[in-house]
Amino acid sequence: MIDLPPVDPKRFAVEWAADQDVLERLAADGDNSAIARPVDVSFRGPLEALHALEMAAEELGFSVLEEEQSGDGDRWLFLERVQTTDAPSIQELTETCLRIEAYFGLEYDGWGCLAENGSSH
Repeated sequence: MIDLPPVDPKRFAVEWAADQDVLERLAADGDNSAIARPVDVSFRGPLEALHALEMAAEELGFSVLEEEQSGDGDRWLFLERVQTTDAPSIQELTETCLRIEAYFGLEYDGWGCLAENGSSH
């Protein structure tokens, strides 16, 4: 089991402020936060660190979506897990991702998902 470090409270405060903006936009789009759906997260950093996270993703509760390189040469790893988008669930997601960021020496770049209102698409 990976023993992730504690969350830096200052770093969490910055991310949580951004999370609240995303949650407000989802609510404005009619999101029902109690409906579980895929939520993706992204990390940027050195290839070796991204590969280490990719190997540990399942143990950390995520599945790997893709790895890519941006036009400016940055390397990214996209992960996802199925969960709800209520504030406590997103807070836990952000805390976990910031702990992953610290452990693997990566940069966490936030989360995203589609608004879900319970009607079929």
